[in-house]
Amino acid sequence: MISRWRRRRLAALCLSLTLTGAAWAASEPCGPFGDPPARLIKSITPKCANGVRLGPWNDADGTPRYACLYEPPQSSASKPLPLVVYLHPSLFTADSVKDSTDLLDFLATANVSDDPARPGFILLAPQGRDTVHQYSWPDRTGSGWDVWYRQLSPPGAVKIGGRDYPENADAAAIDHFIDAAVADGKVERGRIYLTGWSNGGSMAYLYGLNRTRIASVAVYSAPDPFGLQPDVCPQTPVAKTPSSEHEAPVGNPTLAAYQVHNSCDIAGICPNVLFLEGNLSRLGANVADVIVDRKDQKTQECDAFCGTNPNGGVLNPIGAMIGLERHLHWPRPWTAAMLDYFRRHPLKTSHDAPSHKK
Repeated sequence: MISRWRRRRLAALCLSLTLTGAAWAASEPCGPFGDPPARLIKSITPKCANGVRLGPWNDADGTPRYACLYEPPQSSASKPLPLVVYLHPSLFTADSVKDSTDLLDFLATANVSDDPARPGFILLAPQGRDTVHQYSWPDRTGSGWDVWYRQLSPPGAVKIGGRDYPENADAAAIDHFIDAAVADGKVERGRIYLTGWSNGGSMAYLYGLNRTRIASVAVYSAPDPFGLQPDVCPQTPVAKTPSSEHEAPVGNPTLAAYQVHNSCDIAGICPNVLFLEGNLSRLGANVADVIVDRKDQKTQECDAFCGTNPNGGVLNPIGAMIGLERHLHWPRPWTAAMLDYFRRHPLKTSHDAPSHKK
């Protein structure tokens, strides 16, 4: 369960995102990859209770990075298991996978490999950084993932117009810890998956759309990583050379993607998700969507009372509070369905995700 302190902090965040507010202005103008890289405040070290803490590993900025690794008892190189990568919500840590979801309840038993002789999966939970965000108060800073700077080229830095644009530091950290997890041979390389919650789900989309070794993503309540109010540098994802700074190139446009989200959610996420999924479908992605009501039962459409703008936002405080209540809860009745989506969507070929980089 989410602690009372975390509920209060996230409550303030949710209300700030749903009501009209000024954006936290970027220190630089928009560029070919959206906003400038998020400004670092400090590194965060997760506890990783009942798991193993990986790191520190210093990213290109010199920031110590960490991740939590959880393996079932039967994990071995002789019978490799799928890898599920969990990306935590903004203002939370990697420990939220244990504290606030039921994913670890399935660690030893879920059929994600599509092989009854190999039940279970390995779970990796990288830790985000404390940075400046492109959200309104009180989430102008805090733990999270930089979905606003969209340079995720696997080879690293990209030069445009004589200027070098470094790789997204969070993407590089996820790269590193996935590489570390697969190094001992216990991971089935054709079954590397991403899940996430809220800002972490957004990062799962952004990362998965730029990494061919990711088989599929299944996320909860994840807004469009290419644009949600009050982001000042939204972009449209494209599978071609961008024609302007309003387009973001992606390298894995046919990604299989599944989202569970609330008909009434914070920040007008429901219509924002449908807008994202429309863009992904046009890219050729395999998109699946489940909208749930306040009882976690499947429903057919977004609740207009809680927002209709595809760019996000809710104008009424009652709708904001309803969305807040739903957003705070991981959809436990749908965890098994998310894992089963992974089972049904491995990589189609077994070049099986070579080590991607550099």
